[in-house]
Amino acid sequence: MAQAWTLASRPTGTPTHDNFALVDLPTTVLEPGQLRIANRWLSVDPYMRGRMNDVKSYTPPFALGEPMQGGAVGEVIESTADGFAAGDLVLHMAGWRDEAVIPAGQAQKLPPLGVDPQAFLGQLGMPGMTAYFGLLEVASAKAGDVVFVSAAAGAVGSTVVQIAKAKGMTVIGSAGGADKCAWVSSLGADAVIDYKQGAPLMKQLAAVAPNGIDVYFDNVGGEHLDAALGLANERARFAICGMIEMYNTGAPTQLRFAARIIGARIRIQGFIVSDYMGRAGEFYNEMGGWLQNGQLVREETIHDGLASMPDAFLGLFSGGNKGKMLVRV
Repeated sequence: MAQAWTLASRPTGTPTHDNFALVDLPTTVLEPGQLRIANRWLSVDPYMRGRMNDVKSYTPPFALGEPMQGGAVGEVIESTADGFAAGDLVLHMAGWRDEAVIPAGQAQKLPPLGVDPQAFLGQLGMPGMTAYFGLLEVASAKAGDVVFVSAAAGAVGSTVVQIAKAKGMTVIGSAGGADKCAWVSSLGADAVIDYKQGAPLMKQLAAVAPNGIDVYFDNVGGEHLDAALGLANERARFAICGMIEMYNTGAPTQLRFAARIIGARIRIQGFIVSDYMGRAGEFYNEMGGWLQNGQLVREETIHDGLASMPDAFLGLFSGGNKGKMLVRV
């Protein structure tokens, strides 16, 4: 019998295993235009923490007792829809379960780029698109810019590092721990800050960016955002992708250097990757070229089995991933 993870209760602070429940799914007969999909790979992402709160946001909250949702790659095992047949590999959003029944319009066949299917949940999926459009469109980054990237060892941040280098930029990454910092360096970053080192972040950033920064790609918020404001050059551009530092605490970010936004004419813009889904072809075209040229490196942290979904998700908030966090069903 198919199973799915549901949200059993809404967390206060950092989620725990008690907030999740694994339930059996009823057997359903396909209606016309539907697909039955055996999920092979499941994604967990930091934005899912916001959907666990019952608040109005850009995406609806998870409903208590209902199957949770997230990116998934699966194999069609039954189809009543034109254009789809058993054996097709598809990308969809009915994750957190081992089998999904969805309308065909909610599934996308994987583009023929010659990569592992799970890549479309990471570097060639939502995290990769977030990195690509956040850096090049939202932050208007260009060759010669000095780019600072927080959470540079994560799925989004590591892709930002590589895109920036492919476009001729100087890149400074921030990551936690010597192993992750070494990996970010291996991706081509010109300098890497270990935020777990103990030294003030502002001091570390100033040491590797003596002439300031032109672009900040923010995945963290908090002290990282403040340090970026303190060292931003005139007309610097900030792409605000996420603020994982405050997802579980709810504490407001303290920005000592916020006044510099005015004098330095800093442009700060938040964004949602769904704003750019209509330009997926452009993304696949350029990323596919870099992939074929060997300019992209993909790293994955893999948990096995549907039962491991909560562990994988909670690991996002304790530094448990290098690259993309995935669950192999």
